[in-house]
Amino acid sequence: MIARNIPYFLANLSRTLWVGGTWALGYLAVPVLFKTLPDRQLAGLLAGQMFTWMAYVGIGCAIYLLAYQIHQFGRLVWKQKSFLLIVSMLILLLVGQFAIQPIMVDLKAQALPLDVMQSALASQFKALHGVSSILYLVQSLLGVVLVINPPRVETARTLRVSA
Repeated sequence: MIARNIPYFLANLSRTLWVGGTWALGYLAVPVLFKTLPDRQLAGLLAGQMFTWMAYVGIGCAIYLLAYQIHQFGRLVWKQKSFLLIVSMLILLLVGQFAIQPIMVDLKAQALPLDVMQSALASQFKALHGVSSILYLVQSLLGVVLVINPPRVETARTLRVSA
């Protein structure tokens, strides 16, 4: 009985780890870094590393959650709001991590030996940072919706019978 529920428990754990980690990192840990550390460059470096690690955790969790839902619902998975939420969150995560973040890292490298915020590239960096922050906020809010409305435990067979 317990072994049969392991995929369900792993789905709950994945959802909790991804959404909880996203909130804890972005709205607790990183602000504390910038408030506590006197060197903003160091705080930014640490924050960037933490966001990268959390992105990989999120990707792993999203893959498991999507596979779990595909297994649960089959072709009807596209009718599941939670599936669409997870796909949306994953897309936002991938765009932030693999499209915006590399450009920001490149701008920091171009600005050396200056801090990027003290360089001619500061306005570009600020704009990208703003876009990245908005994507992160939207992902975080979608995560709240995912936690408040978790996927149903029904299977595709149950859905067909009740339709």
